[in-house]
Order: sequence, then structure tokens, then C-alpha cells
Amino acid sequence: IFLSTLLQTHGFIPIKAQTGPEGLRKAATRNPGCIILNAMMSEESGIDLYIRLRLDPRLRNVPVIMLSPVPRKTFFQYQKFHSTQAGREIPEPEGYLQSLPEAHELIREVRRVLPGEWPDSEAKESETEGGKNDSCFFRS
Repeated sequence: IFLSTLLQTHGFIPIKAQTGPEGLRKAATRNPGCIILNAMMSEESGIDLYIRLRLDPRLRNVPVIMLSPVPRKTFFQYQKFHSTQAGREIPEPEGYLQSLPEAHELIREVRRVLPGEWPDSEAKESETEGGKNDSCFFRS
């Protein structure tokens, strides 16, 4: 609820998913501008879901902000190991924040990975259907 409210307050349209498969379906059909992904998911590893996102041709170019309680260096070493296990070079996520970040840190990171101008007090209007929009999918 916190992430959803925070994103809405800053003009983004959050798309929430409870499971990895639900998130993949929503991301593929809703075409989010970025994905905020919790690395420590209860049903599956957030890293596994991240790898599936990067291997999906429809989603591989959507910026991902990973939230994790693990220090950045440790996380990226683990992600690189998983990348090797997948048999492909999987790029690092575009953003990484130790969870739960301060509100201003998360909004700054979302604005950094999404192209465009983001005034502090104005919401960006969505682009036309079929194109990328200002929505953020996230896995709680």
C-alpha cells in the first residue's frame, strides 16, 4: 500500500501484482514504463523473476528497479551467479535500492530510469495506447 500510494501521489499509475506469474502477465499486457521488483519474494526469488523478465523479448527493455535488504555488492554477485546458471549474460537492473528506501529515494530512482521531464509537483500524462506509459508495475 505504501508504494502504491507513494507512486500515485507523484503522478505514476501503479500496477500491483501478488505473484511472479501475475506480474509477468500484467507487465506483458500493460506495458509499464518501469518495474519495481522486491528481491525477497515469498513464493519465488526476485532474482529468478528478474531473469525471466530479461529473457522475455517483450519485457527485456523495461527498466527494473530492484528493492532488496541485501547490500548492493552482495546482490550483484548473487545475480551474476544466477545469470551464469541461466546460461546467458543477464544485465544488472537499471536501479537498485535497499528496501525499504526513503520515499524521496524511490521517486528519484523511478524518475531516473523513466525518460522524460518529471517536475516535482506535476503528474506526467500517459502516452497513447500501445506505447510505454508512466505506469510502474511492482511486486509487493
